[in-house]
Amino acid sequence: MTRWLDADEQHAWRSFLAATQLIYEALDRQLQRDAGMPHTYYMILVALSEAPARSMRMSELAARAQSSQSRLSHAVARLEERGWVRRERCPSDRRGNVAVLTDEGFAALAAAAPGHVEEVRRSLFDVLTPEQVRDLDEICSAVRNTLER
Repeated sequence: MTRWLDADEQHAWRSFLAATQLIYEALDRQLQRDAGMPHTYYMILVALSEAPARSMRMSELAARAQSSQSRLSHAVARLEERGWVRRERCPSDRRGNVAVLTDEGFAALAAAAPGHVEEVRRSLFDVLTPEQVRDLDEICSAVRNTLER
């Protein structure tokens, strides 16, 4: 039997969808305008910058970027063209590839980060109270923990 959403759940669901879409679009617009890169590329650079030796297996990077391997491969190819990322054979498994953040890529990320953080603040955190930030973290963590199982 279908468990339909009640009126409050339906309202919350639609608000969530609209808010997340608008935030993502605002972040993408800001990064395109100020740094010449889409939000997807920024997230790949961030993941690599936080990885040991600024490198990560392509399969792990795809999971971290919440992307298919083919879509990630295409994005990494574009980042390679810019000189921001390079691919290398995985030393422990010669069949696999590793994406490595170059110094140029790290510099591009460092240049883009202040504007990105300001847009995150403007689009999300500036409109929330500290209690709402804690609630948002708790809610998102609960959903994420359930879906990642």
